[in-house]
Amino acid sequence: MDGVSGIVLAGGQGRRMGGVDKGLQPLHGRPMTAWVLERLAPQVDEIIINANQNLEAYARFGHRVVPDAVRGFAGPLAGLHAGLSAAQHPLAVTVPCDSPFLPPDLVARLRGALQANDLAVAKTGDQPHPVFSLVRRAVRAHLEAFLSAGGRKIDAWYATLKVVEVAFDDEAEAFRNINTREELKDA
Repeated sequence: MDGVSGIVLAGGQGRRMGGVDKGLQPLHGRPMTAWVLERLAPQVDEIIINANQNLEAYARFGHRVVPDAVRGFAGPLAGLHAGLSAAQHPLAVTVPCDSPFLPPDLVARLRGALQANDLAVAKTGDQPHPVFSLVRRAVRAHLEAFLSAGGRKIDAWYATLKVVEVAFDDEAEAFRNINTREELKDA
């Protein structure tokens, strides 16, 4: 069975949280990224953290840290591109650094549905969660072309691929992400 690289997307600017690095914000005494890593590590063969600031702080988690190759905080697709460029396995799963409750069976369920598709994405109800996806590393060149042409919208890129959506209605709370200081306090 193909190995899976885990890519933690921590490359954003945290604008909705006042410009702080969300992945390093404490939740119950630990940075949110620590909770994400704890959930993700048992599901993958390697972990890559995509970050564009505080690289030394992220490196302390003990995994490779890669910044975006596309400049200017270009969003999650730039993070996916950086992660795929560093990945050592044919499959890669992406998770955001601000979703500390991610499902412990995320990779297994996405992999089970991937089949001949390019990408499997989690969804709850009618809501897809594009930053929770399992993608074939082979789409990297296609993604690079999309980014080079100025593409930034994850939905627009997905529309050019063979994608399967995977229902996680039984674990909807697992996809809750923490974007604001209020949400962090509530969590």
